[in-house]
Amino acid sequence: MTRPQPATLDPADPCFLDRPSPTVAPDLLGRILVSERPEGRVAVRLTEVEAYTGLDDPASHAYRGRTARNAVMFGPPGFVYVYFTYGMHFCMNLVTGPGTTAGAVLLRAGEIVEGVELARGRRRSARRDTELAQGPARLTQALGIAREQNGEPLPGPVFRLLPGTPAAPELIRQGPRTGVAQGADTPYRFWLDGDPTVSPYRRHVPRRASRTSQ
Repeated sequence: MTRPQPATLDPADPCFLDRPSPTVAPDLLGRILVSERPEGRVAVRLTEVEAYTGLDDPASHAYRGRTARNAVMFGPPGFVYVYFTYGMHFCMNLVTGPGTTAGAVLLRAGEIVEGVELARGRRRSARRDTELAQGPARLTQALGIAREQNGEPLPGPVFRLLPGTPAAPELIRQGPRTGVAQGADTPYRFWLDGDPTVSPYRRHVPRRASRTSQ
């Protein structure tokens, strides 16, 4: 099991993301991700993330090898991997290193700390501000992220990762990943204990095959 360690690297250091995803993931908690879009800037303090590795991880998009969809995961660290899921949502990952093996950290939830009004406009269904980025699809919507941001560099003209206030190890919790059919019990989900923006844990439930009349 990966044990959260005290933060030692600044996100501006090129080596920050050039580490295995289970090491990077807890170090992202408390950091600030800035998204610059034509409408304005929104920043989120990360409170929940999930690590995925490569060919050894059945829950990873990279498990069956490189494809057009997941190619950015196999590249060097420091890029954004955005994918479309359930036919309606985008999710955002930060690609980690080393570049010879695929790895990424899914950004699951956070607190909007800048651009709240813009985020509210993008997330009109949110009942309270703690729900603006409470979940991976909500987070990307609040930040104004879509397919076009896949492959963006970090840092770059769209995204920057700021130091924020790194989470103290005693506040970091880890456990099984959310909503994946395989590899769910691997404890690669990390979150800040007691933070109201963390998304509810939902274990994957297999769909029952529908019965047709004869």
